[in-house]
Amino acid sequence: MTVEAEYVIAEPVVASVAARAAIETSGVVRLEPGLRGLVTAWTRAARQRWRGLEPAPADGVRVRTVEGRLTVEIDVVVSSVDQAAAVGRAVQRSVTRAVAEQTGASVDAVTVSILDIEVGGR
Repeated sequence: MTVEAEYVIAEPVVASVAARAAIETSGVVRLEPGLRGLVTAWTRAARQRWRGLEPAPADGVRVRTVEGRLTVEIDVVVSSVDQAAAVGRAVQRSVTRAVAEQTGASVDAVTVSILDIEVGGR
């Protein structure tokens, strides 16, 4: 007898993996939640606390699954030392790879919003 199991990776888990991958990308100074991100992070943290879970750090990251398509939106501050567009592309690659490796989920799109460029950042 074969038992088939279905696994669902919750969006907060994907957000946490994406946040770690983004912040570890060269040229990223920090994740910046912005107003929309703050509301999303507050809602996510409240839901997790209500379930008795400790919220995973994912400020500045929003994950959505619509019709089976997984999308990730990330808000970052980058260093003035690096070209912003190159850092954005590197974040996209890092997040796509990390989410696939750590969750098995395929990311359809990663949108990176560069909210600021910090002079003298790493």
